[in-house]
Amino acid sequence: MKKTHGLAGCLLAVMLAAGPALAEEVAAYRETQLGLYVTASEAYELMQDNDRAILIDVRDPVEIKFTGFAEPTDIHVPWVLADRDHFNADAKTWPMVKNADFEAQVRAELEALDVAEDDPIIVMCRSGSTRSAPGADVIAEMGFNRVYSVTDGFEGGKLEAGDSKGVRAVNGWRNSGLPWSYEIDPDVAWRPAE
Repeated sequence: MKKTHGLAGCLLAVMLAAGPALAEEVAAYRETQLGLYVTASEAYELMQDNDRAILIDVRDPVEIKFTGFAEPTDIHVPWVLADRDHFNADAKTWPMVKNADFEAQVRAELEALDVAEDDPIIVMCRSGSTRSAPGADVIAEMGFNRVYSVTDGFEGGKLEAGDSKGVRAVNGWRNSGLPWSYEIDPDVAWRPAE
């Protein structure tokens, strides 16, 4: 587990911003306010050592459907969602839009789990920090003081060479041998606000 400030934090920011999953995420990336970061393996270790630690997945539900879900996830609230009503022909995909209910939904889930302001909260996206960092900042602004961003995310980094070049198969939750499944816990699965 690393607490990063100053030059080291800037270097981490540059490294993490080098390969965001979506173009819109580049602008969203920044260091977290608290400067707390863990790798997926460190996050899992923290969860094993502290039964009060909470894991929050901030990925879009469609993304989870096709890439899998960390089994010990306590909360699933997406930071951004695919806007299925507005296909972008130039980009050849659907745009991602911020989940306007993110803060309220996370707050409700944290309250339901009776999370204390000093309990460790671990926020994870796909590849590390482009969604988890701003999500962690929102949670820190709620008054929680141990909010970590997972630097390698669920899928981790991309292979740089070989037949599978570009595939996310380096580190991350799934590639580190940590417990995950394509089955999503119905009690944790995100549902839109009604």
